[in-house]
Amino acid sequence: MSSKLYLFPTQLGDTDFNNILPAFNLQLITEIKFFIVEDIRTARRFLKKCNSCIDIDSLTFFVLNKHTSATDIVTFIEPLKLGNDMGLLSEAGCPAIADPGADVVAMAQTNNYQVIPLVGPSSIIMALMGSGFNGQSFAFNGYLPIQETEKMKALKKHENRIYTEGQTQIYIETPYRNMKTLQDFIDYCQPETRLCIASDITLSTEFIQTKAIKKWKNNLPDLKKRPCIFLLYRP
Repeated sequence: MSSKLYLFPTQLGDTDFNNILPAFNLQLITEIKFFIVEDIRTARRFLKKCNSCIDIDSLTFFVLNKHTSATDIVTFIEPLKLGNDMGLLSEAGCPAIADPGADVVAMAQTNNYQVIPLVGPSSIIMALMGSGFNGQSFAFNGYLPIQETEKMKALKKHENRIYTEGQTQIYIETPYRNMKTLQDFIDYCQPETRLCIASDITLSTEFIQTKAIKKWKNNLPDLKKRPCIFLLYRP
């Protein structure tokens, strides 16, 4: 049987694994000896939390992040070629979604290895589920541009899709820029456009709330250093 690339979701924060990950994932991950990860230290911590009996020092890690060259990525699937199963871990949530792991998945698909995505938390999907917005037509836009003029153009373009196509627009942000981005939505979007803020998903401090932009204006939540998803939709 051909080797497999397993896509293991990870926690979105400090959460009891029994609440977010199936027992099947926790058992399967103990059988994998080769992992592609964004950061070895956090990967080791995650694996130990999955099963304290895992011999971390016997595992092989390949680091995949924004600094990894295309040449290096090609070598990451060598264990698959030798008949070994591999695991792909994200820093948070589901691998290959807003995550550099997509390049490895594409490579595995090109080389006809079986790719197996596993069940686990996705902040993007869970935020959409909790927003009350259109879940049949939506666009994940990732990060907004940093430059103000480009950011305004992007938001106007996306907001137009909300009203002309009924398409939900979804964004992520670096936690230290959350409050600035929230203010951008208020400044650049129509007052009646609805904004859902989804923060700390799966954590005890989880916050998911939908209001019209004008109703957020004088009642901003404190989002500093909190992982957030922002969603926009029409009234």
